[in-house]
Amino acid sequence: MATEVFPNALADVLAGLQRLIRRRLRSGMSEPPLRGAQVELLRLVAARPGIGVSDAAKELYLAGNSVSTLVNQLGRAGYLLRETDPADRRSARLMPTPAAEARLRDWQERRTALVRAQVARLSEADQVALRAALPALRRLAQNLHEEVEGT
Repeated sequence: MATEVFPNALADVLAGLQRLIRRRLRSGMSEPPLRGAQVELLRLVAARPGIGVSDAAKELYLAGNSVSTLVNQLGRAGYLLRETDPADRRSARLMPTPAAEARLRDWQERRTALVRAQVARLSEADQVALRAALPALRRLAQNLHEEVEGT
């Protein structure tokens, strides 16, 4: 594959996989689907309960008012709580609700099952190739993260 074609092919495959996984997972949901940014915020708050809106915006590379809008949407849906930060009464801390944690857990379990089943359909050689590619893909993600962070 030509050097200039490979980056585009890689980006297309990665984006396509993510899109297909999201579509398959949405098709089995009984609840209204969440948009990508909503899911990203929920996952971040579940991983870092008590995170502030501005820190969440920075972590997700979104504008603060965009995250505030997402917080309001997810709060109305019963997935996020906004608590006053006792150290700074002007700031809010974000906390996941039990409903959010259950939805994320269900999503993670269904995603794992979906990918496991699809990987199992591949040849042993393809499975080995995918496992071998994981460290390089992680380094690629880390490089992208560092570039955005300016480190």
